[in-house]
Amino acid sequence: MSQPPARMAAARSTAGILDAGPTAQVLAAGVLPWRAAGQGLEVLLIHRPHYDDWSWPKGKLDDGETLPECARREVLEEIGLQVELGLPLPITRYTVGNGKKISKEVWYWAAEVGRAAPVPDGQEVDRTRWVTAEQARGLLSNATDAEPLEALIAAHRDQTLRTAPFVILRHAKAKPRSSWSRAEGQRPLAATGQRQAMAVRRLLSAWDPQKVITSPWLRCVETVTPFVKDTRRGFKEVSAFTEKSAKNKPHKARQEMAKLLGKQRSTLLCTHRPVLPLLLEVLAQGLPAAVLAALPRKDPFLSPGAVIVAHQALDRGGKIVSVETYDVWDD
Repeated sequence: MSQPPARMAAARSTAGILDAGPTAQVLAAGVLPWRAAGQGLEVLLIHRPHYDDWSWPKGKLDDGETLPECARREVLEEIGLQVELGLPLPITRYTVGNGKKISKEVWYWAAEVGRAAPVPDGQEVDRTRWVTAEQARGLLSNATDAEPLEALIAAHRDQTLRTAPFVILRHAKAKPRSSWSRAEGQRPLAATGQRQAMAVRRLLSAWDPQKVITSPWLRCVETVTPFVKDTRRGFKEVSAFTEKSAKNKPHKARQEMAKLLGKQRSTLLCTHRPVLPLLLEVLAQGLPAAVLAALPRKDPFLSPGAVIVAHQALDRGGKIVSVETYDVWDD
C-alpha cells in the first residue's frame, strides 16, 4: 500500500495542534458532532454493530476526495446529518491489519449540530446517543477517540468552539497571459481551471460559506460560479481585490479585508495570487505563531484553486483561533 499522493496537500494549526499534512498509508476523516444544551456541552456518539463499539462518525477517503469532503460525507452517510466543519481537532493515529502494521490517520473536526435528528444508516451505524462530554469519556470504546474529545472540551471551556469560517480562495488555473491579447480582466479559466472550479465546489461544501465575495475579473467569477449555482447564492464583486487595484492601492485591499473579517460571518473570498500577501498580512495581525503555523508564507502562497480557512471564534470577538490550507483535488 503506497503513501498518500503528494497532491494531497493539507495543513492545520491551532494554539495546540499543528498538522503539516497526511503521512499514513490509510487516510480517514470524521467529525465530533456537538451542541450546547441544558446540561452544557453535549456530543453525539455512534454505535457500530460490526465492532460493537461507541465512537465518532468517520470513514476512509474515496478516490478523488479531500479530507474535509470525506468528513462531511461520512456524517451524512452514517447518520443522515448535513454538517459544516468547524474547529479542527487532533488527528488519531494507529496501525491496522492483521500483523501488517499498516499506518492509519483519522483527521477530525468539530461540527455544531442544530435540531435535526440523526438517522443511523442501519448498517455501519445502528444507534446514536447524545451524552454529556463527561459521559462520553466513559462510553468511548477506543482510547484513541478520547484525544479529539478532550480538545473539544477545552475549546468549549475557552469559548473558541463556536466559529465562523473565513475562506480565501485563489482562482483556478486561467489561460496563459502569453496567449491572451484582450483585456486582462476578461482572461478566462483554462480547461484545467474549469475542472478545478468543479472540484472547488465540492471542497467548499465542507464549510458552506454563506457570503461569497469575489474579484470581478472573469477568472475569479468563473471559479466561484459552480459553488454559487449549487447553493443558489449570489455573490458580490469587490474591485479592491483585483490584481490591478491591489497593486495601485494596496491599502484598499487591506481595508476591505479587515472590514470583511470584522463582520464575523461565514465568508468566501476569491482573489488572485498577487493579492494574497496583502490579505494574509491582515489575517496575521496580532495572532500567535502557533495559530498561524499552517498559513503559507512564500509566493505563490496557494496553488490555483487552493484555499485557506481561518476560523473566527464568535464568542471571542471574532478572534482567529485556527488556520487550515488545502489544495483542491486535481486530475
